[in-house]
Amino acid sequence: MKKHLSKKQNDKPARASQQPYPNLYSHRLSAYLCAMETFFSHYLLFLADTVTIVVALLIVAGGIAAIAMSRRKNPTSGQVQVSDLRKQLEQSSENVQQYRLDKKALKVHQKAIKKDRKDKARDLITESCTYLLDFKGDIRASAVNALREEISAIIQATKPGDTVLLRLESGGGMVNTYGLAAAQILRLRAAKIHVTALVDTVAASGGYLMAVTADRIVASPFALIGSIGVVAQIPNFHRWLQDRNIDWEQFTAGKFKRTVTLFGENTDSGRAKLREELEETHALFREFVQQYRPQLDLEQVATGEAWLGSKALQLGLVDQLATSDEIILEAAQKGKVLTLHYQRQKTLPQRLGLAAQQSWDKLWQTPHCRL
Repeated sequence: MKKHLSKKQNDKPARASQQPYPNLYSHRLSAYLCAMETFFSHYLLFLADTVTIVVALLIVAGGIAAIAMSRRKNPTSGQVQVSDLRKQLEQSSENVQQYRLDKKALKVHQKAIKKDRKDKARDLITESCTYLLDFKGDIRASAVNALREEISAIIQATKPGDTVLLRLESGGGMVNTYGLAAAQILRLRAAKIHVTALVDTVAASGGYLMAVTADRIVASPFALIGSIGVVAQIPNFHRWLQDRNIDWEQFTAGKFKRTVTLFGENTDSGRAKLREELEETHALFREFVQQYRPQLDLEQVATGEAWLGSKALQLGLVDQLATSDEIILEAAQKGKVLTLHYQRQKTLPQRLGLAAQQSWDKLWQTPHCRL
């Protein structure tokens, strides 16, 4: 019995002495793994920070170098690109004739073309030229910057008998910028250059303000014409802010520095002042249209309405129904047709900013008066 007990007593210390070793080994292993994980995570973060700094420095250095190189290569901010539209039309016609005619007929046709070109070459000095411009307007009439450069180039290069075709597409926008665009066209008239406005889709409000400055307006049968009126609209979040206990503070000097606002409480006097400004702008719009198209009955057409081309012709808003393609082909048969396009190389931030602005303009209308 004693021997048996002593054997059990001897077994207990042995078990007790064997248990700590596996636990100590596992603790050391987990501590080692944890230390390695911490080391690698810090090392990776250090690498990421280093790479980010290096890349940022390279981008800044590359940007500075690109700006310096661009200034050396192209000291001007932009240039007017010119292309011979009549040559392009002739080349398209010849491409079709190559498939349409047999070999014998094609040779006869090519000989006739060569003879015609020789005859035209003799009259190149006295031949009239038609300049084709494009204006696609947004709310801010951003294309006016290119238009002014193109018109300046034409005024300096034009000769007696030259004319301008302006392909116009705009549903209107801000009063001041469309007024500036109209003033640019008036520069051509002041230089005694005949201007024809070509409207394929829409020339409404500010777009029509530009169109009336031309000597002649040609519209397609279903183009939208007119809208001689002014509009201003703005949402107001004052009650929404009040419900959330948010105060909006605005400080002005001058009784009507702000008539209506986005976040403040609009007053009856402010609304009345805005309506007064709209009426004044509309009166100026009417006078401007009457000056350049005196045959119009403004009581009938200056109501803010827009009409399709066929009805616009009856009302005297346009002078002829035709597409721009028809007018351009007619001009190409009479003489040279040159297309002008002012192009400025934009940086990536500028392109992104322009795209963001255009998206904003589509969703948002400014509280200022709009034509």
